[in-house]
Amino acid sequence: MNSRKLIVLSIVLVFLSFKTTRENEDKFSTSIKKNILFIMIDDLRPELNIYGENKIISPNIDALAKSGVVFNRAYSNVPVCGASRASLLTGIRPTSKRFLRYNASIKKEAPNALNLIKHLKNEGYTTISNNKITHLKYDIEEWDEEWYPSSKKWRNYITEENILLENNGKHGYAYESPDVDDDAYNDGETANKSIQDLKNLKATGEPFFLAVGFVKPHLPFNAPKKYWDLYDSKKIELPKNNQFQANVPNRARHLWGELRYYKDIPKKGQVSNEMAKKLIHGYYASVSYVDAQVGKLIKGLDDLGMRENTTIILVGDHGWSLMEHGLWVKHSNFEVALQVPLIISDSDIQKNKKTNSIAELVDLYPSICDLANISKPAHLEGNSLTNALQNPSKIFKNKAYARYQKGETLIADNFFYTEWQINDKTVAKMLYDHKTDPDENRNLAIQDRYKTVIDSLSNILNKKIKNEK
Repeated sequence: MNSRKLIVLSIVLVFLSFKTTRENEDKFSTSIKKNILFIMIDDLRPELNIYGENKIISPNIDALAKSGVVFNRAYSNVPVCGASRASLLTGIRPTSKRFLRYNASIKKEAPNALNLIKHLKNEGYTTISNNKITHLKYDIEEWDEEWYPSSKKWRNYITEENILLENNGKHGYAYESPDVDDDAYNDGETANKSIQDLKNLKATGEPFFLAVGFVKPHLPFNAPKKYWDLYDSKKIELPKNNQFQANVPNRARHLWGELRYYKDIPKKGQVSNEMAKKLIHGYYASVSYVDAQVGKLIKGLDDLGMRENTTIILVGDHGWSLMEHGLWVKHSNFEVALQVPLIISDSDIQKNKKTNSIAELVDLYPSICDLANISKPAHLEGNSLTNALQNPSKIFKNKAYARYQKGETLIADNFFYTEWQINDKTVAKMLYDHKTDPDENRNLAIQDRYKTVIDSLSNILNKKIKNEK
């Protein structure tokens, strides 16, 4: 073979090698650093049309879902806002000594962890936090900007009655429905600020991580009247499992203290059915209000022509109980308090797809690294979700872990197992099979025939606990 043929053959082989390598590489492994629009919604449970529920009107979140991948089985690692957000932003799991309460602090509890914001900043990203991203203000120092709405009081009442009650040192109602524009409340102001940020960021041409924290549907359920009017109050229904079941350990019960503070909510015992329906109505209205703000924000992104190079992530920080099991708010190990909506939209992934591969909030840090095409720090305890984004029909992960106080939960395939330990001794258990009991009404832990299953799940759970960092 002459030298010319050798050169041609070498070029062909190099080309084929390069082509094969590129085909086998992850689609996100490019030199382009994508923008990230990160939308976190407080207390948002996955009671949305995209999850097969038709009670809440959320057209904008539904539209976002059609542009990307919906995770049917995404879970918070701890059902309380401060701890959940601290875990997500550091990429490390809550333990018996870290990230347990609403006021969990990254500075105090994980000061040496390379948080997501610092990592992005080190990689050349402009980072902006609008409204509630960390629960504690200024818990992460590396933001280029950390902004909060002009209202000084977090409950953000605007009706005269509620303001008067609060100014007199009393608690207002758990809801209000004034006839006002969206911008009257903090979340409307947050959407407007974020749209302006997008305009400014486009002008710089630098990659950005814009984190937008919408507070509703967090209590109190304050939303403009037009969102309450979307729902017929006479058609609001209570959940069928609205009682605390006799077969459930008492340790699974909590006093839903977050709601007790509000006017006309009894200090003990269940609310009346009339009040329960009012609260559910308020929750629905608050979600529809936030959905409208999400729509404005994404329209702003589209109008600026920035959608193609921007990954959108929409997620809740934990679930929320609307009288299921006779409980309200979060703070439990039931699925309704742990499951969250998670939507990821990116020009490099499939559209209008759903995946049953399990996701945990601790997985978002490594996923953002892959989506942004930056390195993943070695300390991360979650797993990137990019495989599920590439192949939504496949199951890449079948386990998740969560904890609340002394309750430790393992989600494994269809099983949802929780045990409570005191001094290394198990004192209570719950086991649900979501294949036959998705609403968690039959605690199988009390049945002897599930002993082998329980022993296996308990071994997996306790091995994880013993290996905690």
